[in-house]
Amino acid sequence: MRKAVMVRSLLVVVLLLTVGQVCFAQFAVTISAGFAPPELPVYDQPPCPADGYLWTPGYWAWDPDAGDYYWVPGTWVEAPEVGFLWTPPYWGWESGRYFFHPGWWGPHVGFYGGIVYGFGYFGSGFEGGRWENGHFFYNRYVSNVNVTVVRNVYETRVETRQATRVSFNGGNGGINARATAEEESFARQRRVADTRAQTKHIQAARGNSEFRASANHGKPPVAATARAGQFSGHDAVAARSGGNYTPPANQGNRGGGGGENNRPPTENNNRAPNPGHMKDVPAYQRPATPNTGNAQQDQKYQQQQNKLYEKQNQQRQKLEQKQEQDHQKAQQQNYNQQRQQQMEQRHQQQTQQMQQQHQQQQQQLQERQTSHGSSQHH
Repeated sequence: MRKAVMVRSLLVVVLLLTVGQVCFAQFAVTISAGFAPPELPVYDQPPCPADGYLWTPGYWAWDPDAGDYYWVPGTWVEAPEVGFLWTPPYWGWESGRYFFHPGWWGPHVGFYGGIVYGFGYFGSGFEGGRWENGHFFYNRYVSNVNVTVVRNVYETRVETRQATRVSFNGGNGGINARATAEEESFARQRRVADTRAQTKHIQAARGNSEFRASANHGKPPVAATARAGQFSGHDAVAARSGGNYTPPANQGNRGGGGGENNRPPTENNNRAPNPGHMKDVPAYQRPATPNTGNAQQDQKYQQQQNKLYEKQNQQRQKLEQKQEQDHQKAQQQNYNQQRQQQMEQRHQQQTQQMQQQHQQQQQQLQERQTSHGSSQHH
């Protein structure tokens, strides 16, 4: 029996890992922050460790528990499939906040915010290499490749645009770039999320307090690695210079301190169970058809459920519109930090109250129907 339970548990884990990799868009978590990420640090690319490894540039990620950005070092990783290329993640200014757009693997490189990550990623497309006949060939002009280790190489000069270290798209001071029609079509093709090696790499970076922006002031001690998760040794490269980091006044620079006292004033990672806006709450699912064995009673229950479903959807849409109007007003009137914080706190409270109210209504209806159904059998 115990062995059977262990087998089932293992199957569930394998299934979750598989689903998370292939269908990541269906389960994507919305993450946002109330202030801009630091600029990108300047660093050298470590050499490619082996044939078939592709470069994934470093970026600033957000840790909601610490209320701080942390650096995910650039690294070489194996592509999940032959022919797949990596589209880096990026931050974008939207509706008064900075939203994180995760990276993904696919047959083409899509839009990554116009961010100049370097090493082949110069704002659009990828110039660091290409797939040919099932093998990846590296452009030595922009990629650090040792030909005694990797022989699939070529050299094509790349004209790069003016270098910038800005790490976000849109808003005040951000990169002014929009996805082309072709890049939008790439995003609609089959994609997969981070590989297991990338996921472990990100988790290790998040767990290292020295990688937090409040501790390194935009200059991470390890900016890039030859292999995912290996933050020490000869091929762990430190940043040559740091990026500009300007957190809110109460964010503090206490060597990576976290918790409530170190959260930015408008911090909200917009993910369950505490989303900050109604638009971030997952869409309600239409209730399943009741099956009590009494067709007339089932029809009555279904009508009650549909009526509640429509009412709650109207309420949430109304709140979504009101919150969006608030954001537009804040942007037009250039709210200061205090007013912005008050608005975000109010939105979070409104969202949580409506969630609780709707859950209670659904539970009460279910209890009434269950109680009435039970009494019919006595």
